[in-house]
Amino acid sequence: MKTIKLVDRVGSFAENKDKAKKLRTEELMPLLKMGEDITLDFNGIDAATQSFVHALISDLFRMHGEEILNRVTFKNCNETVKKIISIVSDYMQEAD
Repeated sequence: MKTIKLVDRVGSFAENKDKAKKLRTEELMPLLKMGEDITLDFNGIDAATQSFVHALISDLFRMHGEEILNRVTFKNCNETVKKIISIVSDYMQEAD
């Protein structure tokens, strides 16, 4: 299991969808392709935008379906971030 500390890459306000896309394409997708499970550690993230979370995980749902939730864990999320992840996850599962 590979842990990625998001605060180190995006700061305490996760809002830059270009950074999310880069993280997804350069780290998450290659790790998943190699068979690694991933923990996204939100420790130190005070807030995240829906567009950031969507850019970070939506393609993972498109490629792996809702099974991706068995391979990617969201850790140390505050209530606001949990709600946003839930909104994006629910939307992507409905889109299938």
